[in-house]
Amino acid sequence: MENKIVFIEPLFERAEAYGKTSYELIKLKAVDKTSDVLSTFVSRGAVILVLSMFIVIVNIGIALFLGDLLGKSYYGFFCVAGFYGII
Repeated sequence: MENKIVFIEPLFERAEAYGKTSYELIKLKAVDKTSDVLSTFVSRGAVILVLSMFIVIVNIGIALFLGDLLGKSYYGFFCVAGFYGII
């Protein structure tokens, strides 16, 4: 009987080690996936922010330029707003 216990004890130890290793692997995979998703969102958010700022500044520049051509600065803003209203 003692002979069977000697064989079963290392088996339980290995099963416990396997369970702990599997749990650690799942945690590491979750961290990896989370960091991938988060880095994608941050990089895309930064690009969208920069492009949005660029578009706003270009639109203000176009509106001021058109306002200068038309004689009143607010005419340029009306023209740009009308253009976007048509689109």
